Amino acid sequence: MLGWALTFFVLAIIAAVFGFGGIAGASAGIAQILFFVFLALLLPVPKMHPKEMMK
Repeated sequence: MLGWALTFFVLAIIAAVFGFGGIAGASAGIAQILFFVFLALLLPVPKMHPKEMMK
């Protein structure tokens, strides 16, 4: 999921450089949503299996 967020972020930067503001804004929004979903899924993992994380 983080890879997809980075892909959309790079797509947004490239679109902005070439002047496609609408595509750049949409790609940046998708990248932001995917990044926060990634964080939301990542943060509870150590609390679910704390003993396995300590190995």
